Amino acid sequence: MKIVKYLDAAQTPRTGWWDGDHIRPLTLSLFPLLEMSDPAEVAKAHVDRDSDPIPFASATLLPPIEQQEVWAAGVTYTRSKAARMEESEAAADCYDRVYVSPRPELFMKATPHRVSGPDQPLRIRYDSKWNVPEPELGLVLNSKLQLVGYVVGNDMSSRDIEGENPLYLPQAKVYDQCCGLGPCIALREEFDAELPNRTDIKIDLAVRRGGQAVFTGSTDIGEMARSFDDLIGYLGRDSSFPTGAILLTGTGIIPDSQFTLLPGDVVEITIAGIGTLRNPIIQS
Repeated sequence: MKIVKYLDAAQTPRTGWWDGDHIRPLTLSLFPLLEMSDPAEVAKAHVDRDSDPIPFASATLLPPIEQQEVWAAGVTYTRSKAARMEESEAAADCYDRVYVSPRPELFMKATPHRVSGPDQPLRIRYDSKWNVPEPELGLVLNSKLQLVGYVVGNDMSSRDIEGENPLYLPQAKVYDQCCGLGPCIALREEFDAELPNRTDIKIDLAVRRGGQAVFTGSTDIGEMARSFDDLIGYLGRDSSFPTGAILLTGTGIIPDSQFTLLPGDVVEITIAGIGTLRNPIIQS
């Protein structure tokens, strides 16, 4: 089952069940739904019988988030390790060591107001000249840090800022419109049944400029060096998340050093079993 946030005819944010070509409005919001032991059954029981389904193609989707913090893991793929070592010679050894260390790199990526949903703009920093998208599988966690679903994520990154000094990572990663989430939350039970093997979870990235693809890349979760349980376990050490969290699991697709995003580009990230997150790129 896929759960979305969208604007209804009165431009009011609603939670809905993406059912084929339509969205079925629900009578409860996202957070309480994700807190339930069986969110899919609860969603079916809370379909709003007084509201007509709306065509998915004409819906205005919002990021599937309410009050959750967004966190991210880094250097979880070999490609990510290599890229980070290339961009920062001074800190290359740090990235090499964290890749094999028991403790992963984790950082806070975004608060809800910094998150963009489907077809909403993502930003590249005005003080950066080397910016890339980072396509990532997001783990949707409830307040008990139980994995309840999955989402497509884009961890926008200013590589020249981080490369200048690793201590600049928060500035390279965290700013307005720095994170894309969408198009839906694929609830765990059905997703895991359809894609039982990590190698089945394919991630594809395309960057389009003037309608033409200027970069494409693919990977799968089987290339990830860490388990979901490992990342979630470290996230929860001495930290509570009363409204839940979304944890991005790192990227295995990074354009080479000659590529940077430009205003007007469109980034498309597709993850099997979830859908496609599409965002135009802007700059101040």
